[in-house]
Amino acid sequence: MKFSFDLSEPIDDKPSSPLTPPSPSTPKGDDLQWLPLHNHPVFSSSAHSTSSGYRLPTNLIAWDGASRLYFWETNKQCLHRISIRLGEPHPTSVIAASPSKVLKTDVQLSFVVNKISINRNGSALLLSSPDGSCVMYLYGRSSVKDNSIICRTVSIGSEIYFNANNVIRTLQISWHPYSDTHLGILSSDSVFRLFDLSAHLQQPEQEYYLQPMEPGRSRNAASICLVDFSFGGDHLWDRFSVFVLFTDGSVYIICPVVPFGSAYKWESILEIYNDAQTFGLKSASTKAVSNSNLAISWLEATFPELAHQVVEGGNISALRAQPHALFDASLQLQGPLRKVCDSGEEYCKVQIAECGGRAVSFIYNSVSKDSILVTAWSGGQLQIDALADEIQPVWSVGSPPRVCVDSYDRIVGVAMICESLSNEHSIVKLDKPPNSNVWLGYPPPLLRLAIVDLALPRNNENGSLVSMFVDPLIPERIYSIHDGGIDSIGLHFLPFTSQTSGKSEIMRTPPSVHSVLSTIQGDSSPSSPLCGFVALSDSFGHSWIVGLTSSCECILLEMETWNMLVPIHVDMEKKLTSLDELKSIGTTTSIISKELLSGPKLVLVPPSSANLRSLAPDSIEGRSTLHQYFKLFHENYVEYGHKVFFELKYHGSQLKKIIDDQHARLRETQKKLLRVEEKQENLEGRIDRAVQLHGLLEERLQSLRNLPGAHKKPLSKAEREFKTELDRYSGVELDALHSSVDALNSRLNRYIRSRQSNTSNQQRQISARRNNYTRTDEISLLKSSLEKLSLVNSENTKRVKLVESELRNRDHIN
Repeated sequence: MKFSFDLSEPIDDKPSSPLTPPSPSTPKGDDLQWLPLHNHPVFSSSAHSTSSGYRLPTNLIAWDGASRLYFWETNKQCLHRISIRLGEPHPTSVIAASPSKVLKTDVQLSFVVNKISINRNGSALLLSSPDGSCVMYLYGRSSVKDNSIICRTVSIGSEIYFNANNVIRTLQISWHPYSDTHLGILSSDSVFRLFDLSAHLQQPEQEYYLQPMEPGRSRNAASICLVDFSFGGDHLWDRFSVFVLFTDGSVYIICPVVPFGSAYKWESILEIYNDAQTFGLKSASTKAVSNSNLAISWLEATFPELAHQVVEGGNISALRAQPHALFDASLQLQGPLRKVCDSGEEYCKVQIAECGGRAVSFIYNSVSKDSILVTAWSGGQLQIDALADEIQPVWSVGSPPRVCVDSYDRIVGVAMICESLSNEHSIVKLDKPPNSNVWLGYPPPLLRLAIVDLALPRNNENGSLVSMFVDPLIPERIYSIHDGGIDSIGLHFLPFTSQTSGKSEIMRTPPSVHSVLSTIQGDSSPSSPLCGFVALSDSFGHSWIVGLTSSCECILLEMETWNMLVPIHVDMEKKLTSLDELKSIGTTTSIISKELLSGPKLVLVPPSSANLRSLAPDSIEGRSTLHQYFKLFHENYVEYGHKVFFELKYHGSQLKKIIDDQHARLRETQKKLLRVEEKQENLEGRIDRAVQLHGLLEERLQSLRNLPGAHKKPLSKAEREFKTELDRYSGVELDALHSSVDALNSRLNRYIRSRQSNTSNQQRQISARRNNYTRTDEISLLKSSLEKLSLVNSENTKRVKLVESELRNRDHIN
């Protein structure tokens, strides 16, 4: 890509807006040098420490989507801003400016950064780890010190997550795709929070307490332990959805979740507004009408200009979301999402995991008309599903949220409990009409596309850590980063997109998997995982990936774009050829025609009379008979001889070439036979040694059979199932139980401390409708809540002790 402006950075102390990026036009630097990106001095082989106390996916590079690449150096705790040019000097190369700009935080970080990510307009960078997180304003208030730019850095939610009095851990932090100032944080206390950096850094704007099932009805701890989340994409109600993943692989949806002040396209809002009025209000089901009425009222209150523009026919390009919440209903946790059943398949309420280990990461990908969900498992498998139906918002009426307002009665914060109703599931089958469950409040089913096994090494007992990224140029391509390197997964079949484009069901091609980069040196050497990954693309259709090794060496690879989506088509209907046909394929044309090889034609001799021998040759009858026989001989044998002579003369050189080739092959075969004869003695010696070794092994096996423990009976089927259950508890359930107990204790301590603190702040957050309750009622409700939490805590503690005792017993038995 050609850029006509210089990419050196200005140095000044003038403050600017903290979330406004500067103009790309900057003065030139005299000492600026352009080098290939992988040869930049920043990415040297010097020992940069990139390890932390946690075994988590690390990503220390980020791209702003234009011309700047960011790299976090752990040893110096500084950020390098590298100006890059895509497609220069060659269309397939990437060059970078040297030296890079060094950016430092204005506060000392108390944690080791293991992940960085940049917001939508490239004005703020997130520095995160399990021990802390902060946001670094790249173009805000900065000052020059020691040839570096000191940037304003703020901490996010330190009073909630990184307080010494609680043990709440952040599981995933991500920028919202439709806002430059909103961050979504999923924590170990089963709460999803949305922070607005432009309003309040410590208090969340929205809080959603996720309760996947009723207390006491959990089959295992993994079903209530969160792992990851992902925001939806640009498709109908998906843009207002948040997808959350639990350890057992179940996926839930929260919809609608909208950051206050975020902007959306007018056409997108109008599309879902008309959909609710067309398919919801005109439905024959009262439940569908009620759900669509709630959605329409929420749309009209969140986007006040919507109703006026529809009536008046105005022309606007975007709508800004206003703070709003239904005062008598909370969002419902939709899920778990279940597979679509075939026409002859029975519906199963309990979804059995088809992959090994536990779920470790999750990603949402929107491709044309399809919504793709990819779940990565610790066993090295990728579970690829597509939503078989559209997402609709669902509220639980009668469960009012907690709303915080300012002095002008404007909403500044919302908190609610999102419960999942186990009976709110429909039996979705492929033979049912597509509009049979529209606006009935059922979660959308999943259509299984494929399960991809990455064949990762089994060196780690805790499984593999897999992170995923979507290609910015080709959304059908997903990159998988793991301990063994980088793999590329290409989706060739998408249900709704393929149906729209006219592809038949026969063209349902499975995904293609290609190994892009391997970090495994050998079978015995341990793997060296990457500590950074980013995908680059330009407007000319070129695509690259940038990888950062554990020694901070940069790897730049160009990716194929044009032929990536062309699948390998195999004709299953074509019959296999016979052995003779296989031999004839590839051979040269026949040297001598089949007519000559079959010999001369058989000609019947005309019938002769009995007195043929008595005829004189000089007589008229004798001459006539001889002439007739000579004519037959000439027509058959003489002409056949001429044809044979011509064919041999014409194909003589070719026959000589074939004979010479056969002689050469014969000589080569004789040489191979001689080599085989030479190696025969060595082979006989190896066979003798193998026989001796086999005898020694037989003797050792017989001695082992005489040991006292060799006659132990094998485990029965019930014992094997119980052992498998214990292994699952030790690998997944025990950690989930510990984290759940810690989360409950931290939430209980936090609630007690907030209750003992200033009560005036609490009264200001209570809505006017709840001020009529007496203090006695509040105390009784608080006591009942504490008793319930204590019961749940004690029950979980008993389960943990039971599992630990079983594990100890099993160790004693072994």
